[in-house]
Parts: sequence; C-alpha cells; structure tokens
Amino acid sequence: MTVQRQRWRVLVVVALAQLMVVLDATIVNIALPAAQADLGFGDADRQWVVTAYSLAFGSLLLAGGRLNDRFGARTGFIVGLTGFAAASALGGWAPGFAVLVAARAAQGVFAALLAPAALSLLSTTFRGNGDEGRAFGVYGAVAGGGGAIGLLLGGVLTDVLSWRWCLFVNVVLAAAVIAGARTALPANVRTTAQRTDWWGTGLVVAGLFALVLGFGRSEVLGWTSPETLGSLALGLGLLVAFGFVEVRTATPLLPPSILRSRTRGTSYLVMLLAAAGMFSMYLFLAYYLQRTLGFSPVLAGVAFLPMAVSVAVGSAASGAALVPRFGIRLPVTTGSALAAAGFLYLTGIGAEAAYASAVLPGLLMAGLGLGAVFGSTMGSAAAGVPPAQAGIASATVNTTQQIGGSVGIALLTNLSLAASGEIAGYHAAFWGAAAALTAAAVVAGVLYPPPSRTTTAERRYQEEKS
Repeated sequence: MTVQRQRWRVLVVVALAQLMVVLDATIVNIALPAAQADLGFGDADRQWVVTAYSLAFGSLLLAGGRLNDRFGARTGFIVGLTGFAAASALGGWAPGFAVLVAARAAQGVFAALLAPAALSLLSTTFRGNGDEGRAFGVYGAVAGGGGAIGLLLGGVLTDVLSWRWCLFVNVVLAAAVIAGARTALPANVRTTAQRTDWWGTGLVVAGLFALVLGFGRSEVLGWTSPETLGSLALGLGLLVAFGFVEVRTATPLLPPSILRSRTRGTSYLVMLLAAAGMFSMYLFLAYYLQRTLGFSPVLAGVAFLPMAVSVAVGSAASGAALVPRFGIRLPVTTGSALAAAGFLYLTGIGAEAAYASAVLPGLLMAGLGLGAVFGSTMGSAAAGVPPAQAGIASATVNTTQQIGGSVGIALLTNLSLAASGEIAGYHAAFWGAAAALTAAAVVAGVLYPPPSRTTTAERRYQEEKS
C-alpha cells in the first residue's frame, strides 16, 4: 500500500470517529420526546440527558488531550472508541432515567479522549504534506456539518425503529471504525513522558465543569439565580487559578506557548464564536421547522441536508484551495461574514413562511460560511506544535468549540425567552447568532497575521513565529 493511500485511510477512520462525536450533540435531541414518554421522566429532568454529555465532554477535553500525548494517540483513539460504544449500548438499553443519564455522561468521558486523538492523528499524519489542506477540509466539513446529519438520522431512527437506536447506532459505527483503525492507523507513539500536572488538571476540569453547568442551568433557573451565578463565578475563578498555575509550573497541562501563537490563538477564539452561532441555529431552527411550520422529525432533518452539503463545499474549498493560496485570514473572515449574513436572512422567517424562500437561502449562506471557518481553523489548531503537544493543542480547539456551543445556546435561549412572542423569540436568537459570527469576522480580520508571498510551509512557519 502506498504512503499516500495509507494517509487517506487514516482520514476516513478519524473523520468517521469525529462524526460519531458530533452526531451525539444533536441526534439525541430528536429522540428526547420519545425517550421521555417511554421512560416516564419529567420536563424538568429532560435537559440532563443533553447536559450530562456536554458536562463530561467539555470539562475533560484538555485532560483527554494530555493523556493522548502521554500514552499515544492511537491508544487513546481505540480506547475512546471502545468506551464510547459501550456507553452508547448502555444508554440504548437503559431501563430508566438514571441509567440513561449515566450512559450519556460516560459517552462524554470517552468522547473527551476520542476527539483530540482523532485531530492529533490527522495533524501528525498530514503534517507538511501537499494534501494537508484537503484533509482538514474534509475534517472541518464533518465537524461543521455533522450536527445537521444527526438531526436527520435521529428523526429517521426514532420514527422507523425506536429512540434507542439513536444510541445503538454508535455501536455499529464504532465497530466499523475500530476495525479500520487497527489496520489504518500508524503505530502508537508516546510523545511525552513528562509528569502529570495534577494541580492544573484538577483546576481546569472543575472550572470547565462549573462553567458549562452554569450556562446549561441558566436556561431553567435564570441568570439571576444563586445557583447560576455561583456556578459561573466558581468556574471563572478556577480557570483564572489554572492560568496562574500553568505559567509557573515546569510541566504544564496546557503549555502557554500553544496559546501565544498568533494564528492558533486567533483560531481558538474564532471557533468559540462560530460554535456559539452554529449550535444555536441547530436548536432554534429545528424547533421552528417542527413547531411552527409543522415538519415531522424526519422532514426537519431533510430540511437541514442542504446546509450539511454547503458546509462540506465551503470546508473543502477553504482547506484545499483558499488557505494554501491566500493564507488563513481571508477565508475565515469572509466565511464568518457570509455565515452572519445567513443568520440575518433567517431573521425574516414568519409563522406561514415557505421553506424554499424563507429558510433555504439562509441555510446555504450559513453553511458555506461555517464550512470555510471550520475547514480553516481546524487545520491551524495543532499546526506548528511539537509532536509532544499535538494532543493538547487538538483538545484546546475541541474545548473552545464545546464551550462556545454551551455558552451560545444558553445566551441565545435566554435572549429568545425575553422576546415577546414565539416568532420574535426566533428572530432574537438569529440576531444573536449573527452578532457572534460578525464578531468572529472582526477577530479574524484584525488578529490573524497578514498573508505573505511564500510557499505554504514557509507561510505557516512565519505565522507560528509571529
């Protein structure tokens, strides 16, 4: 087998694994009403089926990235896949609410090991290769469009089989990916033997947990409740303490050098803002299509397919053509602005709007723009870092995506609830999402280093040094 063919097999394996992780952010949302009716839990408990996953995933990503550096990304990938499949099987079998929530939390734990391992493997496999842009374009398409696929798949499985198959499907996917991983992935390499930064690990896990919990619970408890304010304050305080520890310890969990890169640091911030808008759109538009326009779950999922296709097109074009030729600033700035325009278009939806004229154009614009953003920023997440830090650098971009999604959903949900009337609530949410992507465009245009008339390798070196 040629080296080039082997690289593409690695891409297929890690992209499918990333698809599993992204699917779980939306596929269970479609299944929730059926699961609630089957297991008999109340509306107040329903959010924990979603929150349990995001809490475990978001809080443990950095720790998962460092474990991959310590024990090898191949080992982390296979262990993460196996554990994720086992947790999914437990959730699909769940006889009651408590087991379902525990299974969702376990999914998040193993996803926190799997997601950074996948990106780390991709980064090291295609580093310095002429196909690097294409590979990250594909990966960015999965990261940006997988949520839309989850909505469709969740609707089909719930309607045709059972809500339980929204979890069982991961077992099938994982079995196929594990089989491919054993032959496609390179030999396991432990890239660092440094001692564990226990203080930093404890602080960042607790801080991210409190932060995600605070934003998630704000939808139910409100922003002024002591629980919300206390959780957010605790999370911010712990993360500030984490920062102090990292700049003073000899073996930090998150080396400050990773964040000092102008290109990487900007990409992390852009990802935070883009994810806030993207995941919010999945939530609010899915509700609008079903509650207001009367779409079935399956039809609502089909309605998101044009967006998934446009994300793939935008991501592929960005990674394969735009970034190698123009540098990262132009595609990310333009893509963010185009996505913002798509969200602005969606502020025109009404109670009796036609999908083709009121929704589809906005979906296509947002999808193309978000694809360009994800295809570009994912490629720069671990660019230029030494192999010993590839896992933690990959985990950082996944963390910003997860935190951005949690913050965006919480803020825009409250903004929607504050509006007068259902349609006005959707309008407010899309205005907020447009603001997030506009901010991403400004950040990208101002903070990314300017492009230079050099080769791709030389330009990347200069960006890492700036």
